Amino acid sequence: MPVPTPDSAEPPAPTCTAGPSEPAARYEVLVAGGGPAGCAAALTLARAGRSVLLADAGSGPAKAGESLAAVAAVLLDDLGIGPQVLGSGHLPCYRRLSAWGSSELRSVHSIRDPYGHGRLLDRALFDRRLRAAARTAGADLAERSTVRPPLRIPEGGWSVELHGPAGRRSVRCDWLVDATGRAAALAIRCGARRRTLDRLTATHLTLGPGPEVVDGCSLVESDPDGWWYTAPLPSRRRLVTWFTDADLPAATPPDAGRFLRRMLRTRHIRTRAEPHPADPGLVPRRAPAHSAHLDRPWGDGWIAAGDAAVAFDPLSAQGVLTALVTGLNAGEALDARLRGHRSALAEYGHGVRAVYAGYLREHRSVHRLEGRWAGHPFWARRTQDPHQWPVADARGSTGFSGTAR
Repeated sequence: MPVPTPDSAEPPAPTCTAGPSEPAARYEVLVAGGGPAGCAAALTLARAGRSVLLADAGSGPAKAGESLAAVAAVLLDDLGIGPQVLGSGHLPCYRRLSAWGSSELRSVHSIRDPYGHGRLLDRALFDRRLRAAARTAGADLAERSTVRPPLRIPEGGWSVELHGPAGRRSVRCDWLVDATGRAAALAIRCGARRRTLDRLTATHLTLGPGPEVVDGCSLVESDPDGWWYTAPLPSRRRLVTWFTDADLPAATPPDAGRFLRRMLRTRHIRTRAEPHPADPGLVPRRAPAHSAHLDRPWGDGWIAAGDAAVAFDPLSAQGVLTALVTGLNAGEALDARLRGHRSALAEYGHGVRAVYAGYLREHRSVHRLEGRWAGHPFWARRTQDPHQWPVADARGSTGFSGTAR
């Protein structure tokens, strides 16, 4: 493992070129990324009285089929936005089904969860409501606005150019919050290194509307080269996703025919997908799903939250919850730092590393439960020392490394 930055010392400031000295507007904090992590950070900082600009690029297709753990409702209620964000538009998730380690289907019912049932999100709606809550709390919102690489200015702080519907504009801020997802665009620009653990990729297809009755459950099914996930969507459509490593022959190309033929070889996914027609001409989409973390989730003038700081395998079903928690904690840590608490960001970094270490232990344990295909590359990798998994270097090639990159 890379040696982490000691908690007792702040990482050195990134080397950036001086920018313009007269930006049009000034904020204490600019948050890049309008998803759960960015919104939680912006809301927390705005409620603490900080001047905040939340920039949401709004680019790319909206995420679909994501689940929210039941405990997240407690967090949202503590923030005072539970009913606002979790109102109509999402589906309750009463059961989690799995065929893992056996061909038999097992069920975990929400009645066993002290926090009640989870939710199958309309993710675009969920994110819009979070941004609205941040704006109500006092944050300024720049929608459909991309954040260009930040520039250090001689007087201190950052000059940042935003590209949005009205064109380009520059703002000045004292601190940056990187909530740009797995890209960690700002943190990497400022000198952090992304440590990618594996090559997991998700290929997903949204099937057409099915019967009126919705089963209200998600399903995971393993196979020799990876695993499948399916869940109903609030639109009555159904998401089907195939997970494998991008460097393996089983990585499905973006071809609906091959995707569907492979899906029809499953036992349980198939029975839930068959009532839903495949829209003609629809092409499966591919997205990264690897585990990753930054070597340091904060630095001189910046802090990272959500997938930018630590990204989990979707099998954990903790992605949205972790984004909310790290966004909230990053906002609190940054506010504490602005109030003079010098060790606040180091404490945040220590917490992020502890969460990731716990995740790695659980990740390995869960994959060891599937022993039927222990000799297949996908499964063999996940029962090894995780720092020996194949990783992509800066050029995108694959090899084995003694440390996770």
